[in-house]
Amino acid sequence: MTQLSPRHRPHLFRSFFQGSFPCSTACRSGGRRIDMVISSGHDMLLERDYASLAQLGLHTARDGARWHLIEATPNAYDWRSFLPMVHAAARHNMQIIWELAHFGYPDHLDIWKAPFVDHFGRFARAMAQLMRDEGIEQPFFTPINQISFWSWAGADVSWLDPYASERGRELKRQLVRASLAAMYAIREVYPDARFVLTDPLVQIAADPDNPDSKPYADSQHQAQFEAWDWLAGRSAPELGGREDFLDILGLNYYPDNHWFFSGATIPPDHAHYQPLHRLLLQCWQRYQRPLLLAETGAEGDARAPWLRHISEEARLALEQGVALEGVSLYPVIEYPAWADDRRSPGALLGLGDANGNRTLHEALALELRSQQIKWQNRQQD
Repeated sequence: MTQLSPRHRPHLFRSFFQGSFPCSTACRSGGRRIDMVISSGHDMLLERDYASLAQLGLHTARDGARWHLIEATPNAYDWRSFLPMVHAAARHNMQIIWELAHFGYPDHLDIWKAPFVDHFGRFARAMAQLMRDEGIEQPFFTPINQISFWSWAGADVSWLDPYASERGRELKRQLVRASLAAMYAIREVYPDARFVLTDPLVQIAADPDNPDSKPYADSQHQAQFEAWDWLAGRSAPELGGREDFLDILGLNYYPDNHWFFSGATIPPDHAHYQPLHRLLLQCWQRYQRPLLLAETGAEGDARAPWLRHISEEARLALEQGVALEGVSLYPVIEYPAWADDRRSPGALLGLGDANGNRTLHEALALELRSQQIKWQNRQQD
């Protein structure tokens, strides 16, 4: 008889259900920077946003420090855009997973050069020291958001800065170097710091009509793990990875994260479709590390049914012993599309009106409350 794994009971974060704020600072073509903290109104509505999440039972959130503002002058740090976030989070007892780089960096740096890594390490140390001086204990950081996605979008298909082609692997190595430099620097200040390392969780399957595509599909599917393997030093040890730096895996997952090698999306009712709980189990078996669904969401009327589906998949994963520590809704607040081809999942809270009020998406809020109650009841079982 097969022995079942004991059900995992999450414990790392203040709340299992969480919120992820849009905080990309990418440069689009022509050098125009997209600052989602501004475009979403989060910079002006910081107090209200954190208060709203706390009232909704989302006591943990992902948010970002804007490196391009903080280090606009080389080696000089201006914390005026960041300290209000730290103070507001403290006032509302919010636990923040702080992102240091979300597709953006200062204009004076060349991402391909060694000084990029050096500056990022110094910035991470300075940010950690500031937070320690502010009395923050046991912080969570994401050094660089979605290394694999940024490498593909920025250096394979020229969709993000640095707008290169066929250099994705080179950029991935550089972003891993920078992440490791940041983690070494942060640990010098905070030996007990935790790291949430984000990347998309995907399924890539062979084309049913082309069995010969299987080895290529398998190779692409395995590529999603490459950055984590490098960070852990399991491969490319010359980059300086360490097993203890592979801490919490942040998985970004959306309805269209399943596709065939040809590029066509795999329908949920297709025989080759792997449900989320199986993808989570595979990731857990590979790494034996805590997992966080760091971003998930759907558009329009699909928002509430998607959360219901994700919650059920999370329950199945937990019952199989997967160390899933949370589910984070993205975006938790609305933002204007940053590009015509940008898919934007529907938010829990809308754009602020003239009085700074955000409209609550009632169906999603009701589903969230229902799942929170179910979650609390399961925890008491």
